[in-house]
Amino acid sequence: MKPTRTASLEDIRAMKARGEARPTRSDAPDLGLPEGFWDDAVPQEPKTKHPVTLRVDPDIIDFFKAQGPKGHLTRMHAVLRAYVDAQRKARS
Repeated sequence: MKPTRTASLEDIRAMKARGEARPTRSDAPDLGLPEGFWDDAVPQEPKTKHPVTLRVDPDIIDFFKAQGPKGHLTRMHAVLRAYVDAQRKARS
């Protein structure tokens, strides 16, 4: 595994200007983010995740798999994350 490399926004912009950064893929979705959206972004260390075995109904798996050829578990995790965050916010 390659070591993770960090770069500031200025570093990334300089890499782009030198042609060292890959251009956005032509099939990438347009997120419609406003200009300057990432200007105040702060890198976060990835959290260690715990593997689990989870039994779910077939229609739930089918739903998440129908959203795209890959990433159904990531999408399921995103739904769980949104639920947990909403519950924490409601309690505070």
